[in-house]
Amino acid sequence: MTRKLSPIHPGEVLREEFLAPMKLSAYALAKACDVPRTRIERLIREETPVTADTALRLGKALNTSPAFWMNLQARFDLEVAEDALAGAIRKIERIAVEAA
Repeated sequence: MTRKLSPIHPGEVLREEFLAPMKLSAYALAKACDVPRTRIERLIREETPVTADTALRLGKALNTSPAFWMNLQARFDLEVAEDALAGAIRKIERIAVEAA
């Protein structure tokens, strides 16, 4: 049986793929984004989600699209929900649609 990997939080991507390689601190990124340092710190500790506001700011500061950050968050949310609701989702039957 294969083991499923844990969903990847956008904060992990921010921490490992942007801050570490760029040698950028949470404080420096927060300052560039004009947000409180704690917002970035909570995000990289995977305690809070990426909001639309944060996605817009990260996109501008890190030369990515805001959609990149929102898509990471949406994927994370779906995977977490899928894990939590797996049993209930399995019980749902598809609705047959008749051709007109």
